[in-house]
Amino acid sequence: MTAPITRRDLIGTSAAAAALPMPSLADAPAPAAPAAPAVAALTINGQVHRVAIDQRTSLLDALREHIGLTGTKKGCDHGSCGACTVHVDNKRVLACLVLAHRVEGRAVTTIEGLAQGDTLHPMQAAFLAHDGYQCGYCTPGQIMSAVSLVEEGHTQSEAEIAEWMSGNLCRCGAYTNIRAAIQDAARAKRA
Repeated sequence: MTAPITRRDLIGTSAAAAALPMPSLADAPAPAAPAAPAVAALTINGQVHRVAIDQRTSLLDALREHIGLTGTKKGCDHGSCGACTVHVDNKRVLACLVLAHRVEGRAVTTIEGLAQGDTLHPMQAAFLAHDGYQCGYCTPGQIMSAVSLVEEGHTQSEAEIAEWMSGNLCRCGAYTNIRAAIQDAARAKRA
């Protein structure tokens, strides 16, 4: 049986550990050089974009900073707010959590790719009709999620819409209008 550690033993051991020499920064290994940019061929809204990006570049940063499509918004950059929602092969994804190189050879659709020329997508039109955009910052992500929501068939009730849209935050609190827009667009699609 070992004797219990006393307060005096703990303080003495801590003081002895504090007196040990600390390794200097000069002894630390040099950080690895960043990876050289590699060319990625990204199919965005039906058009191929060849961009030289680092392997660590998120799809969100590639869209905004390298391709110039700023409709997809950077909200939290941690996958918590939904402002960066885009479609990859017709499935909604958070662009801040996906590496751009991982979507090579896949179809990416952003808010800029929903309308057909001057004709708005039915969800875009519904958001306008129901004032579901307020300040507009979260709107692209809300619309992209809403389009997927209708395709997924999760529009049977307002509660179901609220649940399946819960990953998209609206700081203005336009949730009632957003849900009304989604219900309207879903009814129009079913008709």
